[in-house]
Amino acid sequence: MASETSTNNSNQNVNTLARKMAIALIAGLVIGTALLFLRENLISNGHENIWKVINNLFFQDISTDEGKNAIGLFYIVGQLFINCLQLIIVPMIFSSIALAMCEISDTKKLGRISGKTLLGFLTTSTFALIVAIICGFITYKLGFFNVSISGASSTTEVATSPNPLMVILDAVPNNIGTVLITNGRVLSIVFLGVTVGLCINELGDKLLVFKKILTDINNIILVFLNFVIFKFGPVAVFVLITRTFAVYGIEHLKPAFAYLITVTIAATICLLVSYPGFIYFNTKLNPIKFMKKMAKVALLGVSAASSAAALSLNLKTTKEELGVSEDVASFVLPLGMTINMNGTAIMQVVGTVFIAASSGYEVTIPNLILIAILALIASVGTPSAPGSSMIVLFTVISGMGYNNPATLVAYALIIAINRPMDMYTTALNVIGDAATAVIVSKSENTLDVDVYNS
Repeated sequence: MASETSTNNSNQNVNTLARKMAIALIAGLVIGTALLFLRENLISNGHENIWKVINNLFFQDISTDEGKNAIGLFYIVGQLFINCLQLIIVPMIFSSIALAMCEISDTKKLGRISGKTLLGFLTTSTFALIVAIICGFITYKLGFFNVSISGASSTTEVATSPNPLMVILDAVPNNIGTVLITNGRVLSIVFLGVTVGLCINELGDKLLVFKKILTDINNIILVFLNFVIFKFGPVAVFVLITRTFAVYGIEHLKPAFAYLITVTIAATICLLVSYPGFIYFNTKLNPIKFMKKMAKVALLGVSAASSAAALSLNLKTTKEELGVSEDVASFVLPLGMTINMNGTAIMQVVGTVFIAASSGYEVTIPNLILIAILALIASVGTPSAPGSSMIVLFTVISGMGYNNPATLVAYALIIAINRPMDMYTTALNVIGDAATAVIVSKSENTLDVDVYNS
């Protein structure tokens, strides 16, 4: 009876959180849109100084040179929330994966889980890339990417990125310290977690203290996570959404409206067709229940534009509401956060086509296939942080040889307008990870179907 009461209370808390986040999203959209029009009205009527005061008070990024004398209340609140979530990325991934490996006594099971996970990631990624190629090519052929970028400087500074194949080397670190002090080496953390967990598993009763420490760390992370998500999650969603609309004005959105629409269409197709179909055909479970329960995780990913920021809630939701076993969730989700970037891959394909078309390059079907392959490779190992997709985009356009001055201008234009797409496509990334976890757990007969259907 006590257990049943506890479960009911937990479900009630989760439902309350989902409602609060939905209200926060709607409020953020309404107020953010109103602020966007207020900004445009003030600037067009010569009252730019008034908007500057409002921006400095609420929205300015205080970490930049322009924000040295600003207050930036919304920026501070949103960044504090994101920092809290990012704070636990390394210990959470390491401890959860290591403990999951400790519980797997059958090494063949680990091999099966790994194989099924990679196959699931590849399946959803392939579908996403096909959709992106079709949508991007249709938009290109209709001439919607022939936008004017005249008047921009041809000396735009752009980011540099190493060979995408470096992700293979970076997965195995040569210094444990450098991995544990940064959130950008997720694949390396996964490797360390798997290695340490398997070693503890092999040692068995010879090593008990370290396993207990990992368990204690995991418990601390859970308490911290519940406090941050339930107490500050809705407020953070409102602040992040409102600030995004207020900061990015109409003048940034108009020039590449076709790009935004194309990415939105491709991402929505994957969101409404790919994942529900993936769940149904592999498990015969109701995909609507999956999508409803994942809504708040997707919303958090959208608000923070970061798969890493949503990982904590994704793990909690996948295990407690979708019935995925601990070992599967702890292995699949952190790995998927790094290598399963469906939304990011869609952005790279459409963005590269846009840049090529607006820079005078011809785009053919063979070009599109190569772009898709480069996007898939380059997205693997990309840090799950806001803005990291732009580094991947430059890797792809460089690999395709698109490097004239107009290309750099188009690239800068994408950077200016990409924030809304960075937010939306993050939802695909986090939902895709959870969908694969459900399918892998079902295939291993470790999925609690009653919990999933509740």
